Order: sequence, then structure tokens, then C-alpha cells
Amino acid sequence: MRLFLLTALTMVAFAANSILNRLAVESGASEPGGFAVVRVLAGAVTLAVLVHLRGGRLPLLSVRRIAGAGALSLYMIGFSTAYLTLDAGLGALILFGVVQITMFGVTSATGMPPMPRQMAGAVIAFGGLAYILWPAGEVRADPAGAVLMVLAGIGWAVYTLAGRTEPDALAGTGANFVAALPVTAGAILLLGGGWGMTPVGYGLAILSGAVTSGLGYALWYRVLPHLAPSIAATVQLSVPVIAILGGILFLAEAASWRLVSGTALVLGGIALAVVRRRAN
Repeated sequence: MRLFLLTALTMVAFAANSILNRLAVESGASEPGGFAVVRVLAGAVTLAVLVHLRGGRLPLLSVRRIAGAGALSLYMIGFSTAYLTLDAGLGALILFGVVQITMFGVTSATGMPPMPRQMAGAVIAFGGLAYILWPAGEVRADPAGAVLMVLAGIGWAVYTLAGRTEPDALAGTGANFVAALPVTAGAILLLGGGWGMTPVGYGLAILSGAVTSGLGYALWYRVLPHLAPSIAATVQLSVPVIAILGGILFLAEAASWRLVSGTALVLGGIALAVVRRRAN
């Protein structure tokens, strides 16, 4: 039960990132690039201070930073710049589809293939997510935006897999954020992500970086060693659904039968993949 609650809390934190990002960008309080840079900076500062207060050190020179910080940078850069030209729903489908394929592919190649039940659950959950998020009318995906989102998906999948071997979740996450900051900032500014921000935009970005990203990612690294990779991949399909429900509660967005039925498919697929059958 404790693992379930911690995993659920992590998914809520991930979804809160989407809500905070939308609040900042859609209201005009922040450009996507500026939001991403301040988000990473706030996460790096918060985690570094917490590790220092705990009497620890950031393992910046560890070989784990190659995968952890490198993958985090790839995710942040791809995610922030892709949405400049990509529909939000289609972008989420590309992101989570690539995360699923990458994690299932890597684990299968390393001798940890998912069970048929887990594969079936992942397919059902992703089908429900596609039903919810698929854009109405003709689908037009900007090639550059789609490529950037594919890279973001690969980055997040690698970041998740790397977390399974991180001995200290808080220190490792802090080191990842610190090492990823200059790479992320330089790449986003070079790609024209934009910087314009208001005080409200800064506040939302700091909240996202310090709490729902920094602490949320540290919590994710803490629970990952206790989750099978296939399950870790599948439960993340709940994030867009939680974000949509959060939009209904906090942004006064409308609910629909499509959302309700799609959510049932997502949750049912996750349950099929996660819940173990009891022996008779």
C-alpha cells in the first residue's frame, strides 16, 4: 500500500507540472523556454539546499550523470521546444508512446521482457489515452515538433531507467538537475524557446521546479527500484488523465463522456498490468 501511495503521489506531481506549465504559458505569463529554464534552476537550487542541509554532497562527477543528467536535458529541451509547433494532445501521445516503446524495448533487450498481461494492460491504457487526446478533425503534426517530442520521450524513458540504479534518490536527482541546467538553458535559448516572463510566470515556474519537478522526480527515483520497468512505463499513462481532471477542477475546463470512458480504459489497463493474480 505504501508503494502504491508513493507512486500515485508521484503521478500527481507529474500531472501538476503540466497544469502549472499550461497556467503559465496559456495565460501569457511565461514563454515555454523561459519557464523550462527557471523550472530546472529552481529544482537544482532546492535539491542542492536539501542535500546540503542533510549533510550530503551532490555526486556531480559520478558516471551516472551521463545517463541521468543527459537524459533529463534531452527531455527538457525536446518537451519545451516541441510544444511551440505541436498540438498538446498529439504531443502527449507521441511522448508517452515513445516512452512505452523505449522502456519495453530496452527491458526486453536486457533480459527483462514484460509479461503478456502487462503488455495487454499497456496497450489498453494507451488506447484509452489516445481516445481521450486524439485531436478532432484533420491531424497535422509539424515534423520538427514531432521529432523533438520523440527525443523527449527517449530522454524521459532513459531517465526513468537510470533511476533504478541511483543509490541516493535526493542527491542523485539534485546532481542531475544541476548538471542539466547549463545544457538545457543553452539549447533552449539557441533553439529560440523564448524568455519573456511576468512575476506570475516566475512564481509558477519556481513552484513547478522546486516542488512538482525537483521533489517529484526525487520521489520517482525512490520508488523506481521497487517497480518492474514495464509497470513503471504503464503507470505513467495516468499522468495526462490526472492533468485533464486537474484542469476540470482548477481551470474550469469541461468534462465529457469521451473523457470518462477513456479514463476507464486507462485505469483498467493500468490495473491489468499492475495487479498480480493470486494463486488458487
